Amino acid sequence: MENANTRLIIGMPAGSLADPKRGGNLVTLLKSAGFPTKGYEDGGPTTFTLHTALVGWDGRPQEFGAQLALDELDLAIGGDDWITERLLEYRYEYGKEVFLNKVLSLNRGSVRIVAVCRPIEQHPNFDAWLKSLLEREGLIRMVSEMPYLAVEWFRKKASTLGVDSADLPYAVQKYGAPPRIERGLVVYESWGKTESKIANGAVDLGLEITQTGSAIRNYGLHIAETIMNSETGVWASPSLRNNPEKLELARMFLLNLYGAVFAENKSLLLFNIKREQAAAAQQYLQENGLFGDEPTINEGVNYVEFSIQVDLSRSDLSVARVRYELAKLGATHIETIPLNSCIPSVNVIDL
Repeated sequence: MENANTRLIIGMPAGSLADPKRGGNLVTLLKSAGFPTKGYEDGGPTTFTLHTALVGWDGRPQEFGAQLALDELDLAIGGDDWITERLLEYRYEYGKEVFLNKVLSLNRGSVRIVAVCRPIEQHPNFDAWLKSLLEREGLIRMVSEMPYLAVEWFRKKASTLGVDSADLPYAVQKYGAPPRIERGLVVYESWGKTESKIANGAVDLGLEITQTGSAIRNYGLHIAETIMNSETGVWASPSLRNNPEKLELARMFLLNLYGAVFAENKSLLLFNIKREQAAAAQQYLQENGLFGDEPTINEGVNYVEFSIQVDLSRSDLSVARVRYELAKLGATHIETIPLNSCIPSVNVIDL
């Protein structure tokens, strides 16, 4: 009988990933992996209909880093940015170092965290402007939805400009609250529309989350530099390895999820060809890198059947071109079968 110690608790992120009509489409990915869900796309509660040992904990990815550190969750699906933000909060606010493992990339949810300011005038570049600001102002004001990432970046940046971070006090507080310090860095925690606060001069600069930078440009702002690139992945609790039953469930979950991610934009291509023409077809496949160690071949009396995996996103050799070239070499009954999952081996999961 299952109990709390043999159930794998998985943080399921609310937002765009839960929306089957948007790019993340985690619902479809999980179904392809063999883990169909019920309730997730409707706001929860999430259940895994075929696997009662898997438990969905619906939440905000902003909180998952803390929940993993507290062992409330065994695995969580979230972005590098928010996980890092929570780990930095532990460091700066509580003096505690927490180490979480990213155990699988999901190849979706890509964003940049960028430093943003108003157009720089009378300075040759951003570094010169920032150094002038440090020398001129006793108190520098930033705004960000990720205030501890802002603190970490600013302290490192100031150090490269000759300012010892030990001499740079900082405070993280709600936007609009009176500064708790008289000199140093105040980072106001924003709940959105960071750009407008920068554009209207309420702060000196800020950190913003962006995909294309279009909203930032619309406000007439300048992207000074990229702080980090972030994507969605699966993160593991530090204590997961200490529970053999949960660890085995996690490996099963991750291996199948890897297979679904790996199969995206890939299909199987099957075709028949006369035995005397098979060598030419195999040479074509080899010259164009259309198989790994060797193609899968089933030999009959007069015909040979080939099975290969093709990447539908390959720009230098489209699947349409491959089918055409194979047909010219004598291939018949060329079938293209979409892949839901492809697991190279158990070794792709290191957990």
